Amino acid sequence: MAKEVLIVVDMQRGFLEPGNPLYCGDDVREKVIPNVKEMIEEKLKAGAVLIFTQDSHAPDDPEFKMWPPHCVKGTPEEEIVPELSHYPGFRIKKTRYSAFYNTNLENILTRLKPEKVTVCGVCTDICVLYTVADLRNRDYEVEVHEKCVDSFDKEAHEFTLKHMEKVLGVKVIR
Repeated sequence: MAKEVLIVVDMQRGFLEPGNPLYCGDDVREKVIPNVKEMIEEKLKAGAVLIFTQDSHAPDDPEFKMWPPHCVKGTPEEEIVPELSHYPGFRIKKTRYSAFYNTNLENILTRLKPEKVTVCGVCTDICVLYTVADLRNRDYEVEVHEKCVDSFDKEAHEFTLKHMEKVLGVKVIR
């Protein structure tokens, strides 16, 4: 059993390194990576269990009808950013927005029985949101720190923080 789980969503080279088709931008990179690193260190000291999610797509993934090809299996884009890749924790490769879809996340959480799940990463309005919604649908207490999430779409990021707080009942730390 773990008192707390920290889910680190899609902190991957494909989203956080320049030159990739879904790069979130320099401002996101400069803000989120150091803040997530600090949060990981704090949570590990407090005994939390880490779970890293990674977008991991087949070259012909149907998602590429909507988004440019990104985080294809076996490419550097799929890797967790070097600043965070050395931390211990579960690694969950996913093919959809929610980290629950066709993964073993539910089994891991069932075994760990956390009192609280904190979620950080990118993109706030896509994979963070859908993972958080599925956590709340399973009645987990969820916390999101504004400084540890972001997106390439600032308007959607702001809307999503409010939505998570007001509709999903997430504790958003501003």
